Amino acid sequence: MEELPASTEEKLSAIYRLILALTRELEKSRIAEYTQLLNRPWRLIWLNVLSGTARGVGVAIGFTFFAATIIYILQILGALNLPIIGDYIADIVRIVQRQLELNTY
Repeated sequence: MEELPASTEEKLSAIYRLILALTRELEKSRIAEYTQLLNRPWRLIWLNVLSGTARGVGVAIGFTFFAATIIYILQILGALNLPIIGDYIADIVRIVQRQLELNTY
């Protein structure tokens, strides 16, 4: 535990150090930029639209990669002609072909 400063100069020095530490922490938290952003609502809206679009593109690319990987694995499993898995893949192919033939739109 720290000892309390005795003289006025020591007290002022301790207060000064505390204020410096607080200002450094506030600068690290970037609170000034946040309040400026809140005072400019159109910029906030634009940044949210931009980040939402980037998030959507990222999800689309991720899902495409995941689906391509699954299809690739299914093709490999289909080429192996495994009895149980091959029947499931054949059923999936038949269902997809039937849906393509219906042309509901």
